[in-house]
Parts: sequence; structure tokens; C-alpha cells
Amino acid sequence: MSGTGYQALLDCRRRSRYLRQHGFTLDQIAVILALDHPASPLRLHRYAAGLTAAQTIEAFHRLAGTTGTGLRESRLYDYENWPRAGRRPSVFTLRLLAYIYGTRPAHLLAAEALAAYPIHDQRALRGEG
Repeated sequence: MSGTGYQALLDCRRRSRYLRQHGFTLDQIAVILALDHPASPLRLHRYAAGLTAAQTIEAFHRLAGTTGTGLRESRLYDYENWPRAGRRPSVFTLRLLAYIYGTRPAHLLAAEALAAYPIHDQRALRGEG
């Protein structure tokens, strides 16, 4: 992890811990973190949960029952940078990440990113189908 990225994570962990102690949800914390950190909702939810990319990958593999071939840190970063760069995460991946971060899959995407998915995937990400 780069120095600035790691410093942002540490700052977000500190703030997230404080906000959780005061009753804020992880979704609310991600919105608050967005005020100071220009990042995707997917990355901000990871920061709100206080997880490093490596910790997220470990939890992902545990839930998916996979090993290193299921998701790598570099791919997680690609997902976190999408749609400006990187790759679009699958519905399956977003569901697992949402579970890890304690939110709903649609909350991990900005509105314009969610709109890039087919309608049936948008419904699934919103929990409508």
C-alpha cells in the first residue's frame, strides 16, 4: 500500500472508530469520509470498516471458499477505481464485499456506476430480485 493510501486508511480507521462509538452506521461513515477523501464508495466502505486490502481479500476468500485465485489485491484496487479506471466488479463480488463491509451491494457504487449495470443486475444489487 502506498504511503498516502495507508495514511488515508489510518485516518479513516481513527475517524470510523470514533463515529461508530457515537452510533453512526458504516454507510453513514462512508458518506462522511467522502467529504475528505475523493474515493469510490467501494473504497470508502472498506476504509469505514477499517480494513486493509489484504484483510478484505482474506475475508473474501473465507466467504467464497476460494484461495488466491478468487480475488487479488490488485483486482480489488481495480474494482475500487472503477468506473474512472480499473474493472467493473461482478454482482457476486459486490455481494460478498457488501457482506464483509456490513452494507448492501448497491451502496458500494455511485449512482452512475450502478446505472452501468444491466437492469436485472441493478435490481439484484438493490436487493429487489
